[in-house]
Amino acid sequence: MNERTLLVTGAHFILYVADQRRSQRFYAAVLGEPARLDVPGMTEFDLPGGAVLGLMPEAGARRLLGERLPDPAMAAGAPRAELYLLVDDPAAHHARAVAAGARELSPLAARDWGHHAAYSLDPDGHVLAFAKES
Repeated sequence: MNERTLLVTGAHFILYVADQRRSQRFYAAVLGEPARLDVPGMTEFDLPGGAVLGLMPEAGARRLLGERLPDPAMAAGAPRAELYLLVDDPAAHHARAVAAGARELSPLAARDWGHHAAYSLDPDGHVLAFAKES
């Protein structure tokens, strides 16, 4: 059998959002950085570690992927994804998220898996966590 190894040269995490402008403003405030790309249909931010966070309007995802994709808007704020970011100061990042309009789920606390993490919901209902190894 011929086994192949997947060679990943980068990672993009794309969240489907109801309002691209609102989400762009939110993540610019939370990450403390401007978008690296901001055009109709896609906003991108560089993330720690070299990954990219993309924000795509729900309607754009539907147009791109077709009718077989369940309508992302049907989730209506129900958590559909978690963005878990390892950062130097999770308390400060979490506070910025809450100040920018996130809803706090859990304050910064020691977690069983060896991290201190704080959780909130972004404006579209995606879980946003900021963490640091204990």
